[in-house]
Amino acid sequence: MSYPSFDLIGVGNPIMDLLAQVPESFLTTHVTGDKGGMVLVDDQDIIHLVAQLGGTGLAITPGGSAANTTLGATRLGLRTTYLGKIGGDITAKDYHNNFLTAGGDISRFKRATLPNGRCLSLVTPDGQRTMRTHLGAAMTLSPDEITRVDFVGTRHAHIEGYLMFNPALGEKVVATARAAGCTLSIDLASFEVANVARDWLLAQIKQGVAVIFANEDEIRALFQDTTSSYDSLAKKLASYGGIAAVKMGKDGAWIAHGSQLHRIAPVPAAHVVDTTGAGDAWAAGFLYGYLRGLSLPAAGAMGSLLGSETVQHLGATIPDLHWPRLRIQTAALAST
Repeated sequence: MSYPSFDLIGVGNPIMDLLAQVPESFLTTHVTGDKGGMVLVDDQDIIHLVAQLGGTGLAITPGGSAANTTLGATRLGLRTTYLGKIGGDITAKDYHNNFLTAGGDISRFKRATLPNGRCLSLVTPDGQRTMRTHLGAAMTLSPDEITRVDFVGTRHAHIEGYLMFNPALGEKVVATARAAGCTLSIDLASFEVANVARDWLLAQIKQGVAVIFANEDEIRALFQDTTSSYDSLAKKLASYGGIAAVKMGKDGAWIAHGSQLHRIAPVPAAHVVDTTGAGDAWAAGFLYGYLRGLSLPAAGAMGSLLGSETVQHLGATIPDLHWPRLRIQTAALAST
């Protein structure tokens, strides 16, 4: 019997994150749109906002929703690869080297000569992040560049919702992954994605998606429902046939599948610094457990563990020194 070369392929936009801690007043003065959301902008908008920071220090870390999830699962022990388009500048080189150093496979990266994509994440004292993203080279990934070869030898494809801003690309990715025999998970990624791509997402879920990840705002946007409880929304999402994982931040999560409904307890964070990437880390922990065949509660507990660790650091990257402990803790959860 032959086994896949990779447990997981992440598909999304490889974005370098620029992170700045700002007061609430910065958002009301310099930023339009809802707090906590993600808006696509051009590079000049990012340059302007950085200038308005007035010398506030920027932290620079690799990001991108599916990439964050893929690297988190890699650090726990899954065999992973990634499909996305990086640029031709020093930012792209740094992004490439970081992915490789973390243990991920880079053979399926696409390349352009344009600058790499980047995201300015404005972090307020409550740890909430408001993002302004310029996709750069990632935006030029064409449906014609996606082939079955990209998915051969992979068990599962994890797709970030941000791809749905390009419906033709999203359609090509999911169709090609299915044709290659991959199971699928989709992270809705933001309430803006759920609002813009609602019909397409529901159509895909009806066709068959193994796991759907959504937070509180995203699940409400998907179903245009502002009043139902999150457990009932999780059950509604699971009624399409897949696993519904509804993440509620510090309040834990609901996981529903068929007649099963599990409340996943949160792991309290000693100090919340930044919520950037917390949902991606939750998905990484869950997919690690799920793809190893563990129970849904065990996989959810792994998600809570990684999500809690992520919010205690600036940016979506958990520093190297914490991973030995996290691997020990996930091994303990796997045995329960």
